[in-house]
Amino acid sequence: MTPFIAEIIGTMLMILLGNGVVANVVLKDTKGNNSGWIVITTAWALAVFVGVTVAGPVSGAHLNPAVTLGLAIAGKFSWDLVPTYIAGEMIGAMLGAFLVWLFNKDHFAITEDEGAKLACFSTGPAIRKPVSNLISEIIGTFVLVFVIFHFADPSLTLGNDPTAKIGLGTVGALPVTLLVWAIGLSLGGTTGYAINPARDLGPRIMHAILPVKGSSDWGYAWIPIAGPVLGAALAALLHLALS
Repeated sequence: MTPFIAEIIGTMLMILLGNGVVANVVLKDTKGNNSGWIVITTAWALAVFVGVTVAGPVSGAHLNPAVTLGLAIAGKFSWDLVPTYIAGEMIGAMLGAFLVWLFNKDHFAITEDEGAKLACFSTGPAIRKPVSNLISEIIGTFVLVFVIFHFADPSLTLGNDPTAKIGLGTVGALPVTLLVWAIGLSLGGTTGYAINPARDLGPRIMHAILPVKGSSDWGYAWIPIAGPVLGAALAALLHLALS
């Protein structure tokens, strides 16, 4: 396991479970059909938990180019590693989207709503107004990255010995899980809270490649890329200004 492979696998699992819950809710005749926004936001948060649990010990589990760029801008991550991490995140997102399609292939085939099928891959606005949609993605990603800067080291000091620590292990993935859940519940209703360029672009590419009928809506695709990048940069700059 290398950081590159960890980012691939962690992002793949996150997309498989995250976009998988969207498919379970919106595709025709699934057992989770029409189960709603609470189901989607909860499962997406848990999908992040799974991805972070797997990739965290090896790569730090960025799973998101916006997080990678935000950390690099803040001086907390080497710029030399940024291309490798983003490549891993994109590959993982594409693999995860392919698995969502493969898993739900029969339900994609009987679903007539092309918008619902696209939603299983990428995000879209509830009201299409580019400026407002961009602002939504900037703010959502700002919250994500700025709060990540304030996560404490997931460990407990043992007794009076400051050098002896008890790691929290998998529970260390819980803070980002709760953070993504909060963003989804509070800020996700306008654009579907991509807050992650790879999460949107990778699956959108797979939607265009796979035999899924309908437009991939490339006219909107720049917003879930530019918004998260700008939001992460603003979070990093504010963190630097306050440090």
